[in-house]
Amino acid sequence: MILKVGQALASTTDATALIVVRAPTRDIALTCGGAEMVAGRAGVGDGSGISPAHRGGTLLGKRYVDEEAGLEVLCTKAGDASLAVDDRPLEVKQAKPLPSSD
Repeated sequence: MILKVGQALASTTDATALIVVRAPTRDIALTCGGAEMVAGRAGVGDGSGISPAHRGGTLLGKRYVDEEAGLEVLCTKAGDASLAVDDRPLEVKQAKPLPSSD
């Protein structure tokens, strides 16, 4: 799937929904719960189709990244399934530490 910045994606396995913040320059397979994500604003699955190996869950308001692919997404609706790109799990982006004010 070719992704674009600002594109809304939805899971077919649970309620997870995402917005693309940084898009890769190549075609990738972005999955949620082991199934490829589709264009849309709300996940359509009930959680029963989640692959057992992909039950990590997504957290509302967190950014998920894959540096190898150059992908960053923002979770707009949480779900029970985990995200992956080309079978690599996406990681929660860590906040940058603020400088100390001494």
